[in-house]
Amino acid sequence: MTTSDSTVVSAIRIEPMREADWPAVAEVYRQGIESGHATFETEVPSREAWDASHLEAGRLVAREADRVLGWAALSPVSDRCVYGGVAEVSVYVDAAARGRGIGRRLLEALVEASEEAGIWTLQAGIFPENEASLAIHRSCGFRVVGHRERLGRLAGEWRDVILLERRSASVGVG
Repeated sequence: MTTSDSTVVSAIRIEPMREADWPAVAEVYRQGIESGHATFETEVPSREAWDASHLEAGRLVAREADRVLGWAALSPVSDRCVYGGVAEVSVYVDAAARGRGIGRRLLEALVEASEEAGIWTLQAGIFPENEASLAIHRSCGFRVVGHRERLGRLAGEWRDVILLERRSASVGVG
């Protein structure tokens, strides 16, 4: 990384998501949906539906000046109490801001926020074609625990999903 690259990255702040960020968060999510390699979702949910399906802890945005460049959030994997410390991660980066280390910074901050919230296991389901996301997750301590073949259809095509997991070294170890 050159000095100028370092300066650019340091200007990006990882902050809690605010309600006013929703239009930018929705736009970044739309870009991910349109890529065809980020999610099985086919349209951005309403703010209310998104809010209801995500945990309060770990709602983060990457911000440069006043512009949201990406977001990260946690979703419960089950409503059964035994899974109270297990969450699924979502990380999305604006198409124009990719390749700047934003996804990794968001995921690192999300891991930290999850542990502060008492979450001991993080899961991610990633399409095999999304090599950048797989690399970012591996660099943040996630490991592949499965390959789910033909898990679902997207745009009429069966898609596989790589299941990754990260266990906390400090939460849920005792």
